[in-house]
Amino acid sequence: GPTTITISSMGDCTLGTDEGFDQSTSFNAYYNEYGADYFLKNVRSILEADDLSVVNFEGTLTEETSRADKTFAFKGPAKYTDILTGSSVEAANIANNHSKDYGTKSQEDTIENLSNAGIATFGYENVVVVDVKGIKVGLTGIYELAEHEQKATQVKENIQALKDAGAQIIIVNFHWGIEKQYTPDENQKALAHLAVDEGADLVIGHHPHVLEGIEEYNGKYICYSLGNFCFGGNSTPSDTDSMIVQQTFTFNKKGKLTKSSKLNIIPCSISSSSGYNDYCPVPLTGDAKQRVLDKISQYSEGL
Repeated sequence: GPTTITISSMGDCTLGTDEGFDQSTSFNAYYNEYGADYFLKNVRSILEADDLSVVNFEGTLTEETSRADKTFAFKGPAKYTDILTGSSVEAANIANNHSKDYGTKSQEDTIENLSNAGIATFGYENVVVVDVKGIKVGLTGIYELAEHEQKATQVKENIQALKDAGAQIIIVNFHWGIEKQYTPDENQKALAHLAVDEGADLVIGHHPHVLEGIEEYNGKYICYSLGNFCFGGNSTPSDTDSMIVQQTFTFNKKGKLTKSSKLNIIPCSISSSSGYNDYCPVPLTGDAKQRVLDKISQYSEGL
């Protein structure tokens, strides 16, 4: 009979801190105090119930000490992979503006540490195919920030590489857009549409640190920005709204995609405390949940 798989996507996960932050309120201090299982405890049941959970991994897991000359540079130790594996996160995009915060070696270390923990990594020229209930799920991550529509060639090449690898479904992650902007720019729209035209079944975006709207284009969904999620990059962010986006795909017994569900949007806050970031994302309920749903609906109008 048919096979259904549910895939959850989340935004920026920065598991670590910047050395210039107040370390007493940092992500690392919370790890030392509460351990790995603390951070995703409120969403664990959601991620355990799906078939694949994907995050944008924004930062490095490394022992390198040569910090890049930039405003913010994030790193944590290799053991922080336990935060993800302990809550059923199976895949991570590493194509973003913090993947080399401690040099090229730090990016290599991050990929190695995630891979050693059993987490599939993808990004830049590296695509990955993950077997989920016998279905080949293709994942690619595109870092758009510097080159904008010049990334069109990579979009085409990466999607083709996934097709060549036998992917039965293709999900494209973009790291793009303008920080703190609630609407996508023309570069985002152009690349998103191109990805769908080339064969993407779902487009996921991140980088702005806030939510952006959702567009339905040629029967496929484009989520322009998921905001932050488990985010060690700011102890007092001005906007804590986030979401988990889930979509369920149905395949016939020949392995052909026959149905894609409507999106299941799970509004979240990146913190379970108000007024500061305790690095423990939590699903919203009641009025707060409705406020975020209304916000996403408003941002999506006109896309």
